[in-house]
Amino acid sequence: VCLSFNPQSTLLATGSMDTTAKLWDVEKGEEVATLNGHSAEIIALSFNTTGDRIITGSFDHTVAVWDVGTGRLLHTLIGHRGEISSAQFNWDCSLIVTGSMDKTCMLWDAVTGTHVVTLAAHSKEVLDVCFDYAGQRIATASADGSARVYNAGTKQCIAKLEGHEDEISKVS
Repeated sequence: VCLSFNPQSTLLATGSMDTTAKLWDVEKGEEVATLNGHSAEIIALSFNTTGDRIITGSFDHTVAVWDVGTGRLLHTLIGHRGEISSAQFNWDCSLIVTGSMDKTCMLWDAVTGTHVVTLAAHSKEVLDVCFDYAGQRIATASADGSARVYNAGTKQCIAKLEGHEDEISKVS
């Protein structure tokens, strides 16, 4: 359903309908780890910029934070009331942003796994989220046909981008 290289391009992570994610050694073509812990399909995954952590987002409404070296589950981010659509670390690996079918975007402390804030300005599902490269802004894409940009520090919406006639499925 989803896949991503680690920053070093030595591992490939895959997320599946079978509720697991797998880490693969690219050179050897072998499985390195299976990440078990979700109760529904994994539809989003993302490495942090150093490659030592990976997050998986699931239709079970949770996001899991994993240690890449050991395959151990570090945190389960619980709070969304709908399926997870996307999840990403910021550049310095201090924050995680998640988007959900519950029409919200949530910000989390990446080290402790604690909830920081819920951004609930969309009228329909949040289909994608991302940080800018400096980690100072968050963008959201929604089925309501709008995108929004938030200041990651103040948590305030700084731009509401409207003009599409239908849903926006991706933002970057």
